[in-house]
Amino acid sequence: MSSPSISTILRDKNLATGLRVIAEKVYAGDRITSEEGQLLYDEASLGYLGSLANYIRERKHGDKTYFNRNFHVEPTNVCIYSCSFCSYSRLIKKREDGWEYSLDDIMDIIKGYDGKPVTEVHIVGGVLPQYDVAFYAELFSRIRKHRPDLHVKGLTPVEYHYIFKKAKISYEEGMAQMKEAGLQSMPGGGAEIFHPEIRDQIASGKCSGEEWLRIHEIWHELGMRSNATMLYGHMEEFKHRSDHLEKLRELQDKTGGFQTFIPLKFRNKNNELSHLDESTVVEDLRNYAISRIYLDNFDHIKAYWIMLGQQTAQLSLSYGADDLDGTVVHEIIYHDAGAKTPEGLTVGQLTDLITEAGRIPVERDTLYRRVLPAG
Repeated sequence: MSSPSISTILRDKNLATGLRVIAEKVYAGDRITSEEGQLLYDEASLGYLGSLANYIRERKHGDKTYFNRNFHVEPTNVCIYSCSFCSYSRLIKKREDGWEYSLDDIMDIIKGYDGKPVTEVHIVGGVLPQYDVAFYAELFSRIRKHRPDLHVKGLTPVEYHYIFKKAKISYEEGMAQMKEAGLQSMPGGGAEIFHPEIRDQIASGKCSGEEWLRIHEIWHELGMRSNATMLYGHMEEFKHRSDHLEKLRELQDKTGGFQTFIPLKFRNKNNELSHLDESTVVEDLRNYAISRIYLDNFDHIKAYWIMLGQQTAQLSLSYGADDLDGTVVHEIIYHDAGAKTPEGLTVGQLTDLITEAGRIPVERDTLYRRVLPAG
């Protein structure tokens, strides 16, 4: 699935005028409009998109492809919400089928990585009343005291919206408390699709798109960093994707606090949307490429290999992606939805994936500082 160079694209006399204008903007380093972003979804071929996205990717990062050593902790898979796309959570009335870890349980998991060269713990899970502000403040504090070198990346606006509302405190007060307790960055989950036409159907009751964006904005105002996602390939139309990207680009213009954008492929096993077909590899790569072209103010585009599949993740490195996430030990959420990838990869396996794609592996920490090999 190799793409022509951008210079070849620009020499194509049969290229439609609108697509030629976009290619010229990309070549010059100029921003495309929201209307042009929609045009890419509606009309652009995979080869065309790949040439533009790879040009941007290499202009920003050359052949470097980033990864980190991380592991996941899910405090619970029981949840008060019932999202139609979710294969992971169990309703409270069926909580006997799930797990609900205590603080000590979670710390035992954390301590299991003592002596191992991991740099990040990624904490997300279901939403339940006992997992409140005090619980997470204590958890973050304990982790930081136990292992100060371990970066705590935790919870999405879905969790924060719920626990702050339950505690009757503002977003501003709540996020300040989380920072003081030891939270260091936020993952990008819970964004799904911002537009209410779709969000109300697939994630009813959760925080709105505007509330998701506001919580990230407040976090950025505290001088902290976060990621952003978009769940694609289910009920949404191209217009909903471009609207989602535009809202992220607008907030990034305002705060500069986002590090990475991660397109998340909908997986259709064991959920209420199992009747829908999953997106094809071609559409996955188109979406990655358009994301790279559209989000000119995001430094990184991440191919979450555990969701996308190892081979497609490799291909994405030629369609705008410059990051493969990390070792991701003990991932559950996407495996419950039908992902066939391993629950984790070794550093050697990750670097092999990257070098086989013709790229240069670079180990990073959560904030994209290079981690040098020991010795």
